[in-house]
Amino acid sequence: MKKQIHLNGFVQHSPSPHSTGLWSYKQHEGHRHNRLAYWEEIARILEQGKFDALFFADVIGTYSVYQNSYEPAVTNAVQIPAHDPLLVISALAASTQHIGFAVTVSTTYSQPYFLARQLSTLDHLTEGRVGWNIVTSYLESEAVNLGLERRLPKHVRYDRADEFLEVVYKLWEHSWEDDAVVLDRKNRVFADPSKVHLINHHGSYFDVPGPHLVEPSPQRTPVLFQAGASPRGQRFAAKHAEAVFIKSHSLESLKNYVQNIRNLVEEQGRDPHSVLIFPLILPIVGSTEEEAHRKYEELKNHVSYEGTLALLSGHTGIDFSKYDPDQYIEDMETEAVQGNLNLYTKDPTRKWTLREAVMNHGLGNGTVKFVGTPEQIADQIEQWAVEGDVDGFNIAHAHSPGTFQEFVEYVVPELQQRGIYRTEYEAVTLRENMFGKGRRFLQEDHPAKQIQVATNS
Repeated sequence: MKKQIHLNGFVQHSPSPHSTGLWSYKQHEGHRHNRLAYWEEIARILEQGKFDALFFADVIGTYSVYQNSYEPAVTNAVQIPAHDPLLVISALAASTQHIGFAVTVSTTYSQPYFLARQLSTLDHLTEGRVGWNIVTSYLESEAVNLGLERRLPKHVRYDRADEFLEVVYKLWEHSWEDDAVVLDRKNRVFADPSKVHLINHHGSYFDVPGPHLVEPSPQRTPVLFQAGASPRGQRFAAKHAEAVFIKSHSLESLKNYVQNIRNLVEEQGRDPHSVLIFPLILPIVGSTEEEAHRKYEELKNHVSYEGTLALLSGHTGIDFSKYDPDQYIEDMETEAVQGNLNLYTKDPTRKWTLREAVMNHGLGNGTVKFVGTPEQIADQIEQWAVEGDVDGFNIAHAHSPGTFQEFVEYVVPELQQRGIYRTEYEAVTLRENMFGKGRRFLQEDHPAKQIQVATNS
């Protein structure tokens, strides 16, 4: 049997979040992001294409590093306006039957007891179609607006995230027993309190006695996504993630990353292929190769140079207004998003000037572009899946919903014809559609299953 791939649609609740300046493109409808009908249309398109999930990225701050000002970001709609993605998921679940919803929530600015309740509730309301993209947040503006003097150091953010995960694992996996809800009308017992347990967590960052406020949901724990790129981030992903989201320019750099993640997962005592790896790609489809490249050039003409400088400065924590556009970006470390910096400073295939990096980053958030006919794009997808040892792809959009519509209409049938992509959904829950029917819950080698909790009520 040929290798089977999985697909997610990569979005953000903002006008043109990952193709900076494309809000001005005549076919782009991102200005409708504040209307439910817009998201319902995208969800239905992706469900028609048998995608696993609609993957919502998110930030809760402004891109203010560039020129020490939020104004360039506001002018160019650089992920602002930024609406809350959590609030649309229930409605989208009611409008669809199969597609899942992965939502980004930061462990740095949330409380585990509260978030566990929110995600359990959504897992119930969607009948098991929820995933959580775990982030530690990178914008200084987030920290300041949420009551801190400045952004926490990276090692502190990850230490807090590790403990945050420990708390929610205890709540989701160990607070309520499977048969706690008895619905005994005769004896007027809704749930057996002897089967609902305190977790009594006492740690460095959190004290949470419990119990969890919500009975076990269809998946108990939502599907866990993560996108670690720094050494600490990759170790965190290897420990916790069920699916890893990455960006890469080249197959060579992808192979290096994937092999490292697989090794780290195995070091954690987990099956190295129990973690699905999803590189981000931007497909640009044409009926001919020439048409596809003409579309590519037209899209690039709508990229905002200033807006992308604001985005890249925010992503990396480096104010690039102070740099010569024609100087090479050298190897450097950041307390922000190391992966977005590594795209240009650690590319094994070439050196990047700042100007080149900006023009690349402005379309598809800097990720690789697959430009060509449906057959050519399918060729690249298949090559990266097999040679890169990845399990699927997050599909970015240049213009929305058009990029998704073209991909579903033209590329998906080509993938299906090759026998490498589903023609129907296999199950109901997100985890089962990603890992196979019957895999509704976390694997036994996942750390959430290894936690010891005293089961006193």
